[in-house]
Amino acid sequence: MRGHEHGHDRGSAGFGTAFAVGTALNLAFVIIEAGFGFSANSMALLSDAGHNLSDVLGLVVAWVGGALALKGASPRFTYGLKKASILAALANALFLLVAIGAIGAEAVRRLIHPAATNGSVVMIVAAVGIIVNGVTAYLFARGRNSDINIRGAFLHMAADALVSVAVVLSGLATLWTGLEWIDPVMSLAVAVVILWGCIGLLKESVWMSLAGVPKGIDVDLVALELARIDGVEAVHDLHVWPLSTTETALTAHIVTDRADYPDALLEDARRLLHDRFHIEHCTIQVERDHADHHSDC
Repeated sequence: MRGHEHGHDRGSAGFGTAFAVGTALNLAFVIIEAGFGFSANSMALLSDAGHNLSDVLGLVVAWVGGALALKGASPRFTYGLKKASILAALANALFLLVAIGAIGAEAVRRLIHPAATNGSVVMIVAAVGIIVNGVTAYLFARGRNSDINIRGAFLHMAADALVSVAVVLSGLATLWTGLEWIDPVMSLAVAVVILWGCIGLLKESVWMSLAGVPKGIDVDLVALELARIDGVEAVHDLHVWPLSTTETALTAHIVTDRADYPDALLEDARRLLHDRFHIEHCTIQVERDHADHHSDC
């Protein structure tokens, strides 16, 4: 039995405009920020520009991954390309790690070999960054809780907005004190903030790439609820895995004495899985008896 209320990555669908606007805004800002970073000799601006460039790449990857996930099934990919959104989320996490390494390395170099920074330019450009990144983060805020691909884009932009705030403070402190080490120290703080936000995304995207049970689903509870359906004697060979960042699949064997007329039982199971656990793709095999059916899941 296959469930037929199949979703189509609704978490990624409908965000095409957000990705287009966010990518355009951030690409323009990267060019502006990098130019002023060189002219002001600011490591904080240059590191933030580098990170913003990784965000542009991350937005493009998330956009492409979400679009591929909407492709229909084919003889070669019978579930379509739904896992592309999971791979996109993983790629975004890796982009963040690369950015963290680059920022940290250059900040350490500037601590060893300090250079003068134009604090006023740093503040102005970073203030623009707060607006750009804040607006882009807002575009993805609605879908961040239901799709880790969208969450990856949101975390990139939200972290950047906070980072830009830190850069403004760096410029202000440099103007007040004239201390050259403030700029690279702030860059190291930026790297720590990005790393903190990256860890959860990396863990969850790797977990989903390995077909781990999606976050928020208790397999034991799923088995228990299926076993409570009228007519079900036992449940075994239960498997749950993510098809994409928004869709979950399940296969299971149900032992019942109603195997000769299972339609009502299967409909009850499908409705339970969809309504209670948001599992939209289910394949259930009905059996009259099984030697190892002692509620083995």
